[in-house]
Amino acid sequence: MLVPFPIVCFVGTFLSDLAYWRTMDVMWADFSAWLVTIGVVLGVLAAIAGLIDFLGNRLIREQKPAWPHVIGNAVVLVLSFVNALVHSRDGWTSVVPTGLILSTLSVLILLVTGWLGWSLVYRHRVGVAE
Repeated sequence: MLVPFPIVCFVGTFLSDLAYWRTMDVMWADFSAWLVTIGVVLGVLAAIAGLIDFLGNRLIREQKPAWPHVIGNAVVLVLSFVNALVHSRDGWTSVVPTGLILSTLSVLILLVTGWLGWSLVYRHRVGVAE
């Protein structure tokens, strides 16, 4: 239940970074800074829950998509933390180009890890009660 919230925040960060890049309206940079910060906090909570599942069940670790899913999500969390630091700066440099690049990379990796997570649940039946 925790996973969708950081995903929405990171996608929202990407979209508000795009809006700032196109309009130069500081409101969008502020939205990005808040969204990425909230996303990191909620992402850490989701990561803790995910690690408990991952490390607590050998059958999950044996599934082929599990390791890339965990590693990819950890990379997104690290990129987003760095992105939060970048967004804490003032003005144009808080978003363009570094913040926008980090937001884009995060969303692209989330697309892959989301597909891997889908595979774990719907193909490998991880976390599904029979």
